[in-house]
Amino acid sequence: MTYKDLQIIFEDNHLLVVVKPMDVPVQADASGDPDMLSMLKEYLVEKYNKPGDAYLGLVHRLDRPTGGVMMFAKTSKCAERLCTAIKNGEVDKKYFAVLEGVPRYKADKLRCYLKKFSDTNTVRIVPALTEGAKYAELDYKVLCEKQNHSLVSVKLITGRGHQIRVQMAGMGTPIVGDRRYGNGAKTKFPLCLWATELRLCHPISGKTMVFRVYPPEIAPWTAFNMDVFLNVSVPNDD
Repeated sequence: MTYKDLQIIFEDNHLLVVVKPMDVPVQADASGDPDMLSMLKEYLVEKYNKPGDAYLGLVHRLDRPTGGVMMFAKTSKCAERLCTAIKNGEVDKKYFAVLEGVPRYKADKLRCYLKKFSDTNTVRIVPALTEGAKYAELDYKVLCEKQNHSLVSVKLITGRGHQIRVQMAGMGTPIVGDRRYGNGAKTKFPLCLWATELRLCHPISGKTMVFRVYPPEIAPWTAFNMDVFLNVSVPNDD
């Protein structure tokens, strides 16, 4: 894979918004596989004929198996403002997920404390006073139910590693295809978690911007009519 395989949905002098494919790391790791940050830097070097390396700020992350909309900063000033906006809860992130089974409540706010265990690269729900525990919060809503699967939208309030995957599994409805926290090893499906929307104020112009992308056209996503829940015709022109 190279940057030519990536879908760029918005670019100006400050911001780069792309679709991250599933199973592509955000930045270089021990696997040595092509990663988003390196590929997009190569894109900037070639497009603008930059000598040496190009600056590209990583302001948020997606788990390797998760795909969807992702933004990068093209300047340090933009990166600083985006990181501050994310920290202050001024950037809305919405995800779609297909769950095994149906949650007890059609809509709910999930709150818990999570702790990462580096030796196994897993995250667990732990008591609030556990050393190293971090508060996690999200809102979810069941959009549709089919064949013992449910399509849910998730709005992240906090952005902890593996948060959605762990909190969905904690309800007894893990994400389809989740090999770490669910029954993914027994299915043929990839992880069915997709970053479908980013809503933010442009860090330089202040204009409200919304970026939405459809999940991939593969099962079990294709069991649901995404047009009912997602309209990608959002004007973001200057």
